[in-house]
Parts: sequence; C-alpha cells; structure tokens
Amino acid sequence: MALRLYNTLTRSKEDFQTLEPGVVKMYSCGPTVYNYAHIGNLRSYIFADVLRRALEYSGYEVKHVMNVTDVGHLTSDADIGEDKLDREARKEGKNPWEIARHYEEVFFNDLKALDIEQPTVKCRATEHIPDMIALVEKLLERGHAYETDQAVYYDVTTFPSYTALSRQSLEDKITAARQEVQEDPGKRNPADFALWFKAVGRFENHIMRWDSPWGVGFPGWHIECSAMSMKYLGETLDIHTGGEDHIWVHHPNETAQSEGATGKQFVRWWMHGAFLVVGDLSRGVEERRMGKSEGNFVRLQTLINREYDPLAYRYACLMAHYRTKLKFTWDSIDAAASGYNSLKDFVARAKQIGGEEMPWVGEYRERFKAALADDLNMPMAMAAVSELVREAEKRKEYGVLDALYDFDKVLGLQLRSAAERATNIDKEIESLIMEREEARATKDWARADAIRKQLGDQGILLEDTPAGTLWRRTT
Repeated sequence: MALRLYNTLTRSKEDFQTLEPGVVKMYSCGPTVYNYAHIGNLRSYIFADVLRRALEYSGYEVKHVMNVTDVGHLTSDADIGEDKLDREARKEGKNPWEIARHYEEVFFNDLKALDIEQPTVKCRATEHIPDMIALVEKLLERGHAYETDQAVYYDVTTFPSYTALSRQSLEDKITAARQEVQEDPGKRNPADFALWFKAVGRFENHIMRWDSPWGVGFPGWHIECSAMSMKYLGETLDIHTGGEDHIWVHHPNETAQSEGATGKQFVRWWMHGAFLVVGDLSRGVEERRMGKSEGNFVRLQTLINREYDPLAYRYACLMAHYRTKLKFTWDSIDAAASGYNSLKDFVARAKQIGGEEMPWVGEYRERFKAALADDLNMPMAMAAVSELVREAEKRKEYGVLDALYDFDKVLGLQLRSAAERATNIDKEIESLIMEREEARATKDWARADAIRKQLGDQGILLEDTPAGTLWRRTT
C-alpha cells in the first residue's frame, strides 16, 4: 500500500519512500520526565503509534527510537529559567534521578494502557552524555559553535537554512529572542541556543553534572535528540515526529545541529501532531492548548479514576485527523466511550454468531486502506469501520471479524481481546444460559426472567436474537 504523508518541511503531501528499501528509520521526541504526562501529551504518542502501525501494516519494518529527557530541558526553550528536573528535585527534596525514574515509569505505563507499542530503542539523555559531547566537539570544529564563560552555543547565522522548517525569517527570530531575558552577555546572537551549559553562575548548584572539554556542566535540551537519533538510526532519518510546538524552536535546532555536523539532510519527513485544546467558545471560555504551564491538564489516570476505559481516549483521538486540533470536553469523552463500547459489543455479538466473509466486505477493506494512504485520514478510516458494522447489522451477515481485526492492527483498540473477554464464560454461567433457554422453550417466563436477573447481577448481559441467545460480559 503506497502512502502519501504530509511533510511539514514542504507543507505538502508527498509519496512516501524510504532511503533503505523496506525499512523506516523513525524518531519521536519523547517525554521530559519531571512531571506526569497529560492526555494532550499522550495524543502525540497515539499519533506516532498510528503512524508506526500504518507503516508496518503497509509492509515496512520500522526502527523506532524515542528519547527520554532526564536532564537539560529548561523551563523556557529560549535557554532561560531552570532545568525542569533540577527544579522538581529541589521542590520534592529528592535527587533528579529518583524524580526521572518515577515519572518515566508512569509515562510508559500510560503508553501500555493506551496500547501504544514500545519503541524499538528507548534512550535516556543521561546515558548518552559522551555522544552529545562528541557532537558538540564536531560542531566547534566545523565553525558552527562557540564557547563563552557560561556555555557552548550554536551560532544560527552559520546555518543558512536554519528557518526552513519554521518558515520564520532569521531576523524575526532574532528580534523575538531579544524580547526574552538574555542570561549570557557572551552570546553572539539572541537566537543562538545552548549546546552545553557550564556549572557556573546561575547553574553553579546544578545537581546533575558531568566533566567535559569545557568544564563541568550538563547538555542543552536540543543536542540530545540529534546525538541519540543519529547514534541509533544514522545521519539521515526517514521520519521525525513531535508536537506542533516543536516546529518553531526545537526541531529547527535539531536540524541545524545534525546537518551542521554531517553536511547531510537530517530528516526527510517532518510530521507534527496538533494540540489537544480545552475550552468552550460558546460560553466565552477561550480554547487553549492543554499543558502543565496552562494549569488545565488532565492525566490518563484521571480518566481511569472516572471509570473510563483508557482506550476510549484512544478512540476519541482516532476520530480527529492528527493535524487538526482536538477539543477535550467530558461530553466528548462520553461520546467516545459510547462509540467504543458499541464497537466492542458488536464484535462480541459477531464472534458468537459467526459466518463467512462475504464479497461486499472487500469494499470496506479498500476504503480503510485508502484512508490510511491519504496522510493517515483516521476519521475516514473510522467511518469505514462504522459503516461496515451498520452494513453487517442490516444484512444480518456477521462474517466481518477478520476485517475488523485486520483494521485493528492500525487502530490499536484491542478488538480481538475485547470480543474474547466479553464472550468468555465459565461452565456454571453456560449452564444457567442453557437452563434459561429450556425455560423459554417451555414458556416458563418467570424462571427465564429470574435467570436473566441473576446473570445480570454477575455482569452477564443476555440478548435474545433469531440466531439464539447471545451474551457478553459488561464488567
């Protein structure tokens, strides 16, 4: 299946091709593990997971690398403020490594709950300091970097295509950077960014520190992604994913570092997921991105505590294109949960009724594939799923599970296990269902109703159909 994917660099859809036949080298910006991820963060990882699954569905082998930022990410992308890990460690009275490992574990548990596949390589920044130092040395040798009393910086004026991804003029970026508080008077240009911070001045008491050719210090946030992605995937990546906020600073910085060091194209396809937004314009509440700094973030655990299946949130994300903003409301999650439950109910019924796949199902298989090929048009793909289910109900032909399970290789909604779990009953329950069938046959409606209630109290829902009595677990 040929894919057309939107490339942020060219602002257009392009026929996807890999450098190495059959193999996709894909890197995703991972979490900064100083706090819990919110569901807006997790939307980016659902998008990357659907992309990876679609590539694998199309026959590619995907080498997927994700970083874990456990040092060097300041509270502002403009190299001002504190290191987020350092700040959180002081606040909680713990060391940064304890903070990082705790939030990293929670993050990957969230990914598991959302059926997001683990990356092929998960790499922590703190375990790749020598790789970062080597990359900074190369940039100094090539004249792209310079040293001050406080740090080593990348000189953005040495890289003519620095603004190709953001499509901002360098003059505008420098003007914008001047509006920030500049912490180092030795910087040549306000838009220059740090590759290595020295443990002096404002960072004199920084807890996490390493020896380097420029003195004791710690890496900047941007350098880690360049160093680790190229270490595991080579100098040119097929795909790099991240949130749309990275288009303006982080990803241009990655490009400048990587291409400045190698002289080769760093990323062939830049792909960015849009924000999850919160608010209601109809009530005068401005829609804003969900974020920790906004004070409006909702954790996946919050949904679980409210008794939502985590996969209902994944279902909600599938209903919007990854490049369009998705508005979060509790009503929208209710609607997604209802839609997901209806789909699970259908596969449970179809599993019991059974039947062969009929030729008409092929149309929906083709529609699903066409939706994937059109820049992961998941709303169109989900429409194909819904219409397949409606057509099966209309025709009373339920041999569609192979198609739905095939689609679920990309959707990640665990439809097969949902069907098996819903229809898995023990001998005692099976005996009660058979007894009720006998009671119905002899018109002993009181006994039949009593058994229905007894099973309902145990979380077993019965449905009387022309094909016989169907059942499914509701708990």
